[in-house]
Amino acid sequence: MRNDIFPNRVSLILIGTLSLLTLGTVSAEGTMLKTDDMVGVSFWLATAMMLASTVFFILERNNVAAKWKTSMTVAALVTGVAWYHYTYMREHWAASYAAGAGESPLVLRYIDWLITVPLQVSEFYLILAAVGVATAALFWRLLAASLIMLITGFLAESGQMADSLTWPLFIVGMLAWIYIMYEIWAGEAKEKVGQTSEGTQFAFKAMALILTVGWAIYPIGFVLGQGDGGTDGLNILYNIADVVNKTAFGLMVWYAATMDTKASAASEE
Repeated sequence: MRNDIFPNRVSLILIGTLSLLTLGTVSAEGTMLKTDDMVGVSFWLATAMMLASTVFFILERNNVAAKWKTSMTVAALVTGVAWYHYTYMREHWAASYAAGAGESPLVLRYIDWLITVPLQVSEFYLILAAVGVATAALFWRLLAASLIMLITGFLAESGQMADSLTWPLFIVGMLAWIYIMYEIWAGEAKEKVGQTSEGTQFAFKAMALILTVGWAIYPIGFVLGQGDGGTDGLNILYNIADVVNKTAFGLMVWYAATMDTKASAASEE
């Protein structure tokens, strides 16, 4: 019984800290959400979903085997970091919309992705590591590919580089994304996951599907954003993609951890 007290206290402290941060960010906001601002609504919904997911993952971390706790921590970090950034992206958009500009929080969004996307990619390694079939080389390959994808994507979309480099940079980013998909669906990760439990295999494949379909939204949004206008739809699309890719992805990690923990407990009885 005593062994459960400390983890529960830590979880409560973390949730309490999140609550204080939530009150602080809400009270600090000076721009009201307009009733006709559907993009602003999507920012609010994404913010709430990220916070709820973070609390859920922190609490559920206490209910899985020790080898899965790091994976659950990373899942909470992904949504927690996203929640924190979304509070500022939401305010940025609301202020810009009230001023009649409707400017996308591009830099804030890429800062968020630069932290959360490598964490998500590392989850594939962590899941395999939890069941003892991962290699460090796999982790570093996935991490490097995710950073290349993000850095080239930002340079292409932000206008920091010459216009002639926009599409070459976009193509490099796409190649990095395709490599990640290859590694997950046909490379070492695919080979290793075949050695795991049925629950882990299901969650791994579901996570791979989320990244394949969900991450495809970002390059589609980039292409659509190259034309005139379309800022509203692009931001709504990105917000929906972030919620699905981060929250649903974390739920699959939780599912794998829960199923493997139950299977291990059953085998010990």
